[in-house]
Amino acid sequence: MRIGLIAQKVGMTRIFSSDGQHLPVTVLHVENCQILRVKKEKNFNIVQLGSFDQKANRLSKPMKGYFSKLQIGPKKKLMEFKGKLDDEFTIGKQILPSLFSPGQRVDVSGLSKGKGFAGVMKRHNFSGNRASHGVSISHRSAGSTGQCQDPGRTFKGKKMAGHLGSEKVTAKSIEVVAVDDNQGIIMLRGSVPGFKGAYVKVSDAKKIFKEKKHPPQETKEGKSKDGKKKDSAKNSGEESKEKTQAAGQPEKKGKNEGK
Repeated sequence: MRIGLIAQKVGMTRIFSSDGQHLPVTVLHVENCQILRVKKEKNFNIVQLGSFDQKANRLSKPMKGYFSKLQIGPKKKLMEFKGKLDDEFTIGKQILPSLFSPGQRVDVSGLSKGKGFAGVMKRHNFSGNRASHGVSISHRSAGSTGQCQDPGRTFKGKKMAGHLGSEKVTAKSIEVVAVDDNQGIIMLRGSVPGFKGAYVKVSDAKKIFKEKKHPPQETKEGKSKDGKKKDSAKNSGEESKEKTQAAGQPEKKGKNEGK
């Protein structure tokens, strides 16, 4: 089974593909990612991974005893992965970025950026009240949050103002652009949840989404981006003339042509 790995978000940059295409990528850093524990359940197994070395004096006594029992250096970040386990994964084995290959699709989970207390327009995309005469001071307010005497309360789950962000978010089916074991780097196409320096969980994609192919767009000169001319008006006029001649009907002349 391919469990995944723990990585740290470095930031975003761009690279150019072999055909000159511009690709925005997110750089993830992987450092000393090792298997710490394997817990067997009935239908699945739980694998605990540890990554990024930590100083021993910054650990609590229980965690010091935990790592000394494993005979593995202290780790800063611990995460669990669920799935079926193969015999090749043993405690202490190091997992490298080459676990994933370029072109592969992965899922990335992490905490989104915290944005503090936000109103309903920013948090839930409310349209707000009218910006006209008669609306006083309540242009961005939520409006009514309940009914009258019956039921006389606000239902649970009502969309209201509150804390925005700092939630677990999973970016699905992200393409792996490049991998480097020597530098411990994974480059993913597009954005990844979290701030710079945040820890993320990278695993194989459960679903692979196909990219939408957009049709060629027309330019002002009547050409598509492929470079082909579009003479639809001329072709339609010639076809109508051929049909009238085949039916034996005379062609219609303009007012000035008949005189």
